[in-house]
Amino acid sequence: MGGDHGPIVTLAACRQFLDKHEDAELLMVGLPAALAGFSHVRATIVPASEVVGMDDPLEIALRKKKDSSMRVAINQVKDGAAQAAVSAGNTGALMAISRFVLKTIDGIDRPAISGLVPNAKGEATMVLDLGANVDCTAEHLLQFAVMGSALVSVLRNNETPSVGLLNIGEEDIKGSEVIKQAGELLRAAAAAGDLNFFGNVEGNDIFKGTVDIVVCDGFVGNVALKTTEGAASMFGNFLKAEFSRNIFTRMAAICAYPVLKAFKFRFDHRRHNGAALLGLRGLVFKSHGSADVMAFENALGRAYEAAKHDLLERVKSRIAHAAPLLNRNQTIISP
Repeated sequence: MGGDHGPIVTLAACRQFLDKHEDAELLMVGLPAALAGFSHVRATIVPASEVVGMDDPLEIALRKKKDSSMRVAINQVKDGAAQAAVSAGNTGALMAISRFVLKTIDGIDRPAISGLVPNAKGEATMVLDLGANVDCTAEHLLQFAVMGSALVSVLRNNETPSVGLLNIGEEDIKGSEVIKQAGELLRAAAAAGDLNFFGNVEGNDIFKGTVDIVVCDGFVGNVALKTTEGAASMFGNFLKAEFSRNIFTRMAAICAYPVLKAFKFRFDHRRHNGAALLGLRGLVFKSHGSADVMAFENALGRAYEAAKHDLLERVKSRIAHAAPLLNRNQTIISP
């Protein structure tokens, strides 16, 4: 029911997803009247009487609308009826409801939103946190790095993805005290075999693809994400304006079309839609609210891959392995 377009997009995406994944089943949660026209042998309609609006305050979504499609969907994961939940709805509400219903994994203080940003290598850089936690301690950033490593190991079959700590420079002496402490923890975690720490990285390294994972607090991560989306949109509008100006720009457009088509494909954020809410005792994925059919289908596919390859157990295992360092750090920095 969520997103800017609702069932017009999500239902079409669900049908395409089911056609491509013959071993998958979907529980379609929403208002029965809105889903009445959908029928598939591997899809079941799960009724909900309410919908969380994109502008609903968290208190309304969490405390008042207890039979919302979002709440019912998360309950499917809690009860074991579903292995993962996907929503294009209100991000804040989704995080709040998921955390309230599912709780966090032992050893995790705060869940994080992780997402993929297209890079120059034709792949994507995993960035977390993208907005769930504005203020983070060094320990939180270490937790994000461990969880992000588990996610990338599932999505790319890479057990030792490289992790970079977002900073204002590569040198260890740069950054705030929290960033410096996080760097020390990440280096200690790398020495203990908990992750593959590359070192400090800067903002442009996200787009270069210097590392597989970039760790930062939610404020910085959200700004980076929105800047990326805005730049891509502005570039597209600029090209349209320039190539429609006169006959010469139209001719240039024809000559440059193959290059522009490749560029558009490489940096198409729809290919990487589906942000994982990591750190919960269940799999939840957030689709972009403006997702079209292709983008929402990709979000479903990302959740499918995470469930199929036991992402939740991998996160738990990696956190348990890093527990001595996390506990030791907590003892040191706690007031």
